Amino acid sequence: MCEPFIENHQFNLIRRHAKLLIEACRTAVAPQAAESVRDGVRTEIWSMFPDAAEQQLRLLENVTEARTEEDIRRGLLALEPCLTAFPQVTEKRLRQLFPKVRKLRVPDLSAVDWRRITYLSWTDAAANRMFLVSVLDGRLVGIEGRFTPVHKKSVCFLCGRHSEVVLFSAVSKMKPAHAPSDYYKAVGNYLCLDGGECNRHITGTAALDRFVREVAGSRES
Repeated sequence: MCEPFIENHQFNLIRRHAKLLIEACRTAVAPQAAESVRDGVRTEIWSMFPDAAEQQLRLLENVTEARTEEDIRRGLLALEPCLTAFPQVTEKRLRQLFPKVRKLRVPDLSAVDWRRITYLSWTDAAANRMFLVSVLDGRLVGIEGRFTPVHKKSVCFLCGRHSEVVLFSAVSKMKPAHAPSDYYKAVGNYLCLDGGECNRHITGTAALDRFVREVAGSRES
């Protein structure tokens, strides 16, 4: 039984590198070219898990040392049970995270694959509001903001894909020292309209953590 050790965004990055390796195995004219790609993929993947145990390294090697497309796909499949799960929040917990929202419309939590999300998001179209739940400094943080349809494709600030986006903006709770009482700052970014697709492609948490910290700081719980 595999002890979970791979986060969703890390698995997405492994899949991205595996696709590079598949393409190299398929198209490389010289064996040295494919091995060069393999060396780069191996370095990138192993650098994500500097403290990996021997069994975990063997599972990663099923991808990095694979010689055929089918072997790579089997290696990825073997890694899926090793995915860690996002904290499985309840409706009650969501209401605690958004105490000022009197009529919070929560998503269908039974439909969420908790191992395949880096953040949880949903919209209330009637109120033109978007809600995002993430983990920052080991604690759940809820961000409420306004979403504005832009009816065009642009680059999502979280997954980096060129996709259908909305402008998600939230009021920052952080104030500079000596700021006046009426200080106001809104933080906005283009975010994928489809949160599920965004979670299937996000390969890092730096932008997400930076946004959540800028809006809520690290004092949220």
